[in-house]
Amino acid sequence: MQVSRILFNRRLKGLFIISAIAGGIIALRLADIQVIHHNAYLQMAERNRTQVLYQTAPRGRVFTSDGVAIASNSPSFSFYYLGVGNQDAQYLHKLAKDVAPHMNRSEDEVFQKLQQGVKTGKAVALADNLSIQSMVALKELQFYYPGVYLVEETKRDYPYGEFASHLLGYIGQMDEKEWRARDNKMGYRLNSKLGKNGIEKKFETSLKGRDGGVYLEVDYKGRVHSLIQDKKWAAGSDVYLTLNYDVQKAAEEGLKKSKTGRGAAVALDPRTGAVLALVSAPAYDPNIFVAYSDDKEAQKKKKNINEYNLAIQGTYPPASTFKIITGAAALEEGNINVKHKVTCTGKYDSGPRIFKCWGTHGPVDFFDGMSNSCDVYFYALASQIGAAPIERVERKFMFGRQTGIDLPGEKAGNLYGPTRRARNKTYWFVGDTLNLSIGQGELLVTPIKLAQFAAALASRGNVYRPYYVDKIVSNQTGKTEVIGKTEILQHADLKPETYDTLFQALKYTVDTGTARRVKIPGLNVYGKTGTAQNPHGADHGWFMAFAGKEGEDPSIALAVFVEFGEGGSSAAGPIAREMLEAYFGLQKPAEVEVPVVAEEEQP
Repeated sequence: MQVSRILFNRRLKGLFIISAIAGGIIALRLADIQVIHHNAYLQMAERNRTQVLYQTAPRGRVFTSDGVAIASNSPSFSFYYLGVGNQDAQYLHKLAKDVAPHMNRSEDEVFQKLQQGVKTGKAVALADNLSIQSMVALKELQFYYPGVYLVEETKRDYPYGEFASHLLGYIGQMDEKEWRARDNKMGYRLNSKLGKNGIEKKFETSLKGRDGGVYLEVDYKGRVHSLIQDKKWAAGSDVYLTLNYDVQKAAEEGLKKSKTGRGAAVALDPRTGAVLALVSAPAYDPNIFVAYSDDKEAQKKKKNINEYNLAIQGTYPPASTFKIITGAAALEEGNINVKHKVTCTGKYDSGPRIFKCWGTHGPVDFFDGMSNSCDVYFYALASQIGAAPIERVERKFMFGRQTGIDLPGEKAGNLYGPTRRARNKTYWFVGDTLNLSIGQGELLVTPIKLAQFAAALASRGNVYRPYYVDKIVSNQTGKTEVIGKTEILQHADLKPETYDTLFQALKYTVDTGTARRVKIPGLNVYGKTGTAQNPHGADHGWFMAFAGKEGEDPSIALAVFVEFGEGGSSAAGPIAREMLEAYFGLQKPAEVEVPVVAEEEQP
């Protein structure tokens, strides 16, 4: 027992000595830190804080086929609080009060952001996408408020405003759902911006660059000591479209100054299917979605935009432009004489009812009937051949089906004919045949469908899938990815002599008839007007055409639609002419008064 007590006391004494030595070492270390080398350790402590300020990379640019940048980037600035600066509430309130007026935010909003930075100890963006004017004012405040920092970035810019807006789309801030659905390897953050519509959305992966970042060494007061790393961003890839800038501009300006300012225009290359112009009016300015955050008017403008793309989503009767199909069906049947005359007295007696013509044309043959757009002539033609041949030709040109353009929301229109009625076990009447012959009734098309039809005629039967992107070029590697390709969806195999006669009739319509507004010296222009009856208001105006230089194949085909325009020749014709002049680089001549001779005056 005595031995055990002695051993215990020795061990306790040893433990006490060890503890005393350890305590002495700690005391000496504390003295070293707090007294002897206090300043040195304080400097080290001040330098052991790192903050990262992310920099959004410039998006890839979007170019027309002739090299005009219609989507680019401009400078913008973000203003950060580093989260480790002066955390005194009075200081933060004063900071919020001084910076809020320069970033279009309330003092309370800024103060809450500052508190968020204090709570997390991380850099927090007080405002992004600031203008140069705001940057100048805030840059000065950096000297008075340690812990705040300006970072230069870029913002999306659409230098031509409304130009091709329905095709380009716009960008906006990512929400939480979109962020979770994205691959984190792309470097998205919750406040990242991404494409919301159109090309901006469809080619988001290509257009988005690789974001950079500024790595800062700061002290406990938030003062920047040094730049640790400036990780450079890498710009996104550039997208090159098939659009012709001059043709697109002519179409947009023409629709804007039309009678109603509402409608659509589409132009295609009939040799490839490439989109030369695609316009929906009214348009909108995508800049309002990326306006500087200190722009007080931007939010108001967002409420009045029209995203509906009438060029691919609006469906209307093609009216007299469809007489080309009726004429083709009769020529294919081979039992008509194009020189045979039908006397138009202004009305046609079908038996059950009287169908009127828009005018009184007297004796007309096939060419006169087409050039004067005589309803009576085509009523007689349809009565002779029946509705089935018309529907067969209609199907050959893919009416009632989408054009296949790679844009969301395209409508197919509506095929009209006895076959569908038979499938639905409903009757087909004589009046249906007559309505079909002049493009009325249940038949519906979109402007892009009519442009596709014009291109198919110009190419003598090739129904192309329209495409609008030519290539994507990487700004990082220089590699080019070819996107656009010619694809024939279907061939309308009409007899060569049928196409010959249709070309002759449509040229005659331009030279002497309702389409005279697009008669242009030095060009072979083929066209047809149409005025679609509208039970809900004023009639709609159509104009379709294709053209080429003398001695060459047609190189442009187009369709113009003016909603509530009342007449195809008067409303849509001038726009079609301006598009053709723009495409062929012709100087616009002095205005020539063209008499209204089209089927504008529907009874």
